[in-house]
Amino acid sequence: MAIAAGITAPNFTAQDDTGNTVSLSAFEGQTVVIYFYPKDDTPGCTKQACSFRDAYSEYQDKDIVVLGVSMDDETSHQAFKDKFNLPFPLIVDTDGTIARAYEVEGGGYAKRVTFVIDGKGVVTKVYESINTETHATDILSDLDL
Repeated sequence: MAIAAGITAPNFTAQDDTGNTVSLSAFEGQTVVIYFYPKDDTPGCTKQACSFRDAYSEYQDKDIVVLGVSMDDETSHQAFKDKFNLPFPLIVDTDGTIARAYEVEGGGYAKRVTFVIDGKGVVTKVYESINTETHATDILSDLDL
């Protein structure tokens, strides 16, 4: 079971799809949506990523950071991002360190779980039951921001 709402989100520092270093702590003061997904360029993961892509301007308007995390490598993330024109960072977690910290490591892949983290670094929502096609808009509706 994934970490629960109400606890401080585990900080991490990792590379994204472009080789940039990303740390959760760098987003202090902003709401962050971290969505874990099993594998780049697979049907459910593509639908989920595209739902965030299609709603991305709404997330930007609300100053919400979106980060996708899977255990795929940088090359895979780059190809997935380019193929589907994804406008947000995909975090590389090839060794599963981040997935384990969030308790979503599923034996060589990340389970499909999304966390909403407030500006103070506290997990406010955990989504373990996800409709991949509407996930991004479901979160926006649920947060009522």
